[in-house]
Amino acid sequence: MEHIAFLGLGHMGTPMARQLLSAGHPLTVWNRTAERAAPLVTEGARQAAGPAEAVRDADVVITMLADPDALDAVARAAAAALRPGTHWIEMSTVGPDAVRRLAAQLPTGVTLIDAPVMGSTDKAATGTLGILAGGDATGVEHVLARLGTVTRTGPLGSGAALKLVLNSAVISGIAVVAEALRLADALGLDGDTARAALAKGPLSGVVARAFAEDVHFEATLAVKDLDLAAKTAQLPVIEAALEHYRRVAAPGEDISEAAARIRTN
Repeated sequence: MEHIAFLGLGHMGTPMARQLLSAGHPLTVWNRTAERAAPLVTEGARQAAGPAEAVRDADVVITMLADPDALDAVARAAAAALRPGTHWIEMSTVGPDAVRRLAAQLPTGVTLIDAPVMGSTDKAATGTLGILAGGDATGVEHVLARLGTVTRTGPLGSGAALKLVLNSAVISGIAVVAEALRLADALGLDGDTARAALAKGPLSGVVARAFAEDVHFEATLAVKDLDLAAKTAQLPVIEAALEHYRRVAAPGEDISEAAARIRTN
C-alpha cells in the first residue's frame, strides 16, 4: 500500500483522507490549522509539522487546498523534499494556470496529475466523488478510485480546466435559480410551488443544490471559482453571478445560504 501524504484537511479534504486511511494506506497529514488533523491522528494517521516533512517519505502526495495561493505556498515548501518516483495528485479547484505553475516547481522524476473533484462533502465521505483526471494517472488510478469514479480528461491541466467549466455553470445556475424565485415572489406566486416547478425542469439538479442540507461548499470558495473563470474569458453572465456572490457570501456559510440572500436582497 502506497504511503500517502494528504495536505489540506478542510470540509472536503478530511473525509477524503479518511477514505484512504480506512482503505489501509499509511497516511501522513498536514493542515495549516494543525488542530484539524486531530481526528485523523486518532484514527491512525501521522501528523507532520509542515509540508516538507509530510511529503518526504510519501509515494503519493495529494493536495486539497483552498486556492492557487495556498497551493503555491505548499509547493514552495514541499518541492525540495520530494523523492524521484513520487506522484503528486492536485485535487483542489485552482484552474489550469496554477497546475502549470506547480508542474514547473516539481523536481525531475515527480509525476503530476491534476484531479479535481465533483461532488460535495456527502460524496467525499462515501468515496463516490466524480474525479476529473488530467495527465498520466496510470500509476495512481487505483488510489483515485478509492475516492470515486475517475474520468480521464486529457493532458495535464485539462482536469482543472473542466472543473472550472463545471463549477462555473453550477454556481452561476444557483444564482439564476435564486433570481427566478425572487421573480416568483415579486409576481405573488407561492414559493414552494415555483420551486417545485423549477425542480421538474432542466434546472432540477441546480435547484436541489440551492436547497441542499447536510452538505457544504463554502460560498467564499464559489467567489474564488467564478473569479478564476472570469479572468480567463469574457463571460458576462458569470461575471454577474460573481458580483452577486461577492455581495452576499460570508465565510463559513454554504452556498445555499448565499443563494437565499440573493433571493431576498
